[in-house]
Amino acid sequence: MSIRTLLVATTIAAIAMSSNTTARSAAAQDQTPEQHRMLIEGAHLWSVYCNQCHNARPGSQFSPAQWDAITMHMKTLSNMPAKDMRAIKEFLKLH
Repeated sequence: MSIRTLLVATTIAAIAMSSNTTARSAAAQDQTPEQHRMLIEGAHLWSVYCNQCHNARPGSQFSPAQWDAITMHMKTLSNMPAKDMRAIKEFLKLH
């Protein structure tokens, strides 16, 4: 692969990641106080629950739809309360 091709591919990837981060940031600013509380709680619970069995994944690793499926599966495996998983899912979708 030529350096020019690599540079173009890297630039495209950076733009795509930037637009995804911008969309998530805008969504985070349009939160109700309850959603903000759930986001803070989700960040804490994510570090507690997810690190027990494996390295916790960053929210940007998967799309919101993928997180829906993953968290449903993890809730079943961990026997986690639904309210805790909802908070973790909200955190992952915005981060």
